[in-house]
Amino acid sequence: MGCSSSKECLSLSCTGPRREESLRKCEQLSVELVNLREDLVNSSQSCERLEQEKDELRGAFDGVLQKLQEQHRSDLAELEERLRAFYSAEWERVHQVYQQEADKCKAQMEQQLESLRSKHEVLRKDLEASHADKMESITQQYEQSLEELRKSHEAEMQTLENMLKETEVNLTGQIEELRTENSALNENEMWKETTAECQTDSHSLYLEQELESLKVVLDIKNKQLHQQDKKLMQMDKVLEKNVKLDESLQKVQQENEDFKARMNKHMALSRQLSSEQAVLQESLQKESKVNKRLSMENEELLWKLQNGDLSSPRKLSPSSPSMPLQTPRNSGIFSSPPVSPR
Repeated sequence: MGCSSSKECLSLSCTGPRREESLRKCEQLSVELVNLREDLVNSSQSCERLEQEKDELRGAFDGVLQKLQEQHRSDLAELEERLRAFYSAEWERVHQVYQQEADKCKAQMEQQLESLRSKHEVLRKDLEASHADKMESITQQYEQSLEELRKSHEAEMQTLENMLKETEVNLTGQIEELRTENSALNENEMWKETTAECQTDSHSLYLEQELESLKVVLDIKNKQLHQQDKKLMQMDKVLEKNVKLDESLQKVQQENEDFKARMNKHMALSRQLSSEQAVLQESLQKESKVNKRLSMENEELLWKLQNGDLSSPRKLSPSSPSMPLQTPRNSGIFSSPPVSPR
């Protein structure tokens, strides 16, 4: 750097080290080039060797693939035969089990229907007998109470009529007596008027006697009014008894209405049991229809398996061979699929 501005920088003392450094770099580059050429040769040889191994492996792979395809075809054919046999046997077994289950359900439903009929008949007879007994007892009680009330009412009416007749007779006698007394008083008064002028002293005595007689008449009238009050009270009692009789009659009629309502309820229960029986029969018919439909579907599936129609969208897979044989209602019976014969 110190000789860069002088003219002696072109001398040998300055250019010598640079040339040596350039030669050394050239030698290093030559060595690296030779090494790279050797690496290239080795890479070419490795590539040729790998290409050869690739061809050999491809040929071996093609042979193995062909063998595997042939083995796969034979396995598929064997599996198809085994699946056909297995599905046929499984269908027969499932169909038999389902038929047994359907027969069992049918027998149970018929038994339940018969039990319901017998219970309904026994209940109906018991209710009819109980109602008849209660109606007979109530009718007898009503007739007895009505007869007793009628007899009591007739006796009271007879007593009141007798009392009324006696009272009429007494009142008639009293009226006659009062009339006689009145006429006597009138005659006496007339006689007193004629003798008033000459009997002034005896007039006060007559007035006292007249006052006494009027008091006696007032006492008699008061007694008559008291007797009439008693009769009115007795008539009120009779009216109260009649009201009670009417109330008891209404009560008996209400009980009769209650028994009629119970009979209507019993008839409604009978109609309900009849409707339930109809529903059970309808469900039994539906079960029969479902059984027939499943039988047709199983026959169609067996026919497809026998004719090799494996391209159908309803084709069975080995993992779930018995799923199309299940029904929504009896799926619990065949919930676990059978093990594949593989």
